[in-house]
Amino acid sequence: MAMAFATFNLSPSLRFVSNNKGFFDSQLSNSFVSSHSFLGTSFSVPTLSFSTILQTSCRPHINSSPCSSTSFRCFSQKSPVDGLGSNGASERLVVLVIGGGGREHALCYALQRSPSCDAVFCAPGNAGISSSGNATCIPELDISDSSAVISFCRKWCVGLVVVGPEAPLVSGLANDLGKVGIPTFGPSAEAAALEGSKNFMKSICDKYGIPTAKYQTFSDASAAKQYIKEQGAPIVIKADGLAAGKGVIVAMTLEEAYEAVDSMLVEGIFGSAGCRVIVEEFLEGEEASFFALVDGENAIQLESAQDHKRVGDGDTGPNTGGMGAYSPAPVLTEELQSLVMESIILPTVKGMSAEGCKFVGVLYAGLMIEKKSGLPKLIEYNVRFGDPECQVLMIRLESDLAKVLLAACRGELKGVSLNWSPGSAMVVVMASQGYPGSYEKGTVIQSLEEAENVAPCVKIFHAGTALDLDGNFVATGGRVLGVTAKGRDLKEARDRAYDAVEEIKWPGGFYRRDIGWRALPQNEFARNA
Repeated sequence: MAMAFATFNLSPSLRFVSNNKGFFDSQLSNSFVSSHSFLGTSFSVPTLSFSTILQTSCRPHINSSPCSSTSFRCFSQKSPVDGLGSNGASERLVVLVIGGGGREHALCYALQRSPSCDAVFCAPGNAGISSSGNATCIPELDISDSSAVISFCRKWCVGLVVVGPEAPLVSGLANDLGKVGIPTFGPSAEAAALEGSKNFMKSICDKYGIPTAKYQTFSDASAAKQYIKEQGAPIVIKADGLAAGKGVIVAMTLEEAYEAVDSMLVEGIFGSAGCRVIVEEFLEGEEASFFALVDGENAIQLESAQDHKRVGDGDTGPNTGGMGAYSPAPVLTEELQSLVMESIILPTVKGMSAEGCKFVGVLYAGLMIEKKSGLPKLIEYNVRFGDPECQVLMIRLESDLAKVLLAACRGELKGVSLNWSPGSAMVVVMASQGYPGSYEKGTVIQSLEEAENVAPCVKIFHAGTALDLDGNFVATGGRVLGVTAKGRDLKEARDRAYDAVEEIKWPGGFYRRDIGWRALPQNEFARNA
């Protein structure tokens, strides 16, 4: 193999140096998994420029484009990749991840490790993603502007776009990328309505016999309150549209339920997302998260996981976006996982196809394993990886994620199998004091490097961080860090995760001390009480 080096200058403050193994030595870094001969060239785009020695997988092709003196024509190159079927070959890919939270950091981490992935970009990304070397962040790229994303993909020879958050999917980013032939892992706007509208999701359940809680949909507050009075409490009130994970109220009394209805339909706290509400039967049991990759016709399940939605220990306090998770989840036995695939996932995939809006992406089923029956019911669908469940899944995944996701885009998941590391993984979310309410931004976080080194297999995923003028990490969001660890079993994963958490110096943050409490004996939590 030819030896080669490349120097990147993306801005006056950034300088990347690449060696022949493909890793950049800098504060902000990226990985090119280099295993081919190289051709020399240089080019520029509106916000990024570099002079480099490029792999033959992207050969320069001179044309008369007014946007650039050099464009690139991508040629597939084959290399052996384990863990997917019997094909034994994979195209070399440049991947763009859309988003900038903990989920996207975990996806970048897994993609960077993919043998078929040459480079990972993340837009907008965050300071932790950049500093970790898991991707090159592109904060200047407006991900709400499809034409800008398309232009970036063409200029940088992007062969796969992975959309992390739900909002770009609901707004149609995957539709726009698909129209110009850019493979995109994520559903169309029509299929993303499974998350974008809870009423739509419930109607699909009704039509295709998918088990879910009894419900009614309302746009009139008085009618909703009358139904609540008839049904009694506890009862669940949900905003129909996207509400950043805050649109679900579990009301334990009639008064709480009435207040939830008024806040959404009368006061409009969620805007248009709350112009309709779903009033839903309260299900008693244990929640679990079930993920399946879908290519429009076929689905393959991922490992199980369990989230912790409430802000306080013992599942107390208001709902959040998630305060921690672990994988696998003992509550989802092999028998239950098979039942979920047969009664929930596959009927949804077939139903969406029959409705003329095939689903391509990841289906995240929020489940309730009912206490009285022991059977799973669908609480809600998300049309993207969960956060923080994605963190524990990606740290355990051993298959080539880039190749798997490209197969889903091409309708080629049939016969694909995934490899997972044995044992367990846990993530403990560190959040800003006050979350999920108002919280202070800009508090300094220290000793992150020391935390990652306290034990093997510890990885800190950043969700809401930036760098201040002194080079310190500061908190910029509600959920800020996902301290993740693997272990031979859940206890070891838990001990490693909390050892790392305790090393972090952040007076402005807090965390739950009982992640995994449903799966571990209560005396395992004594040291953190």
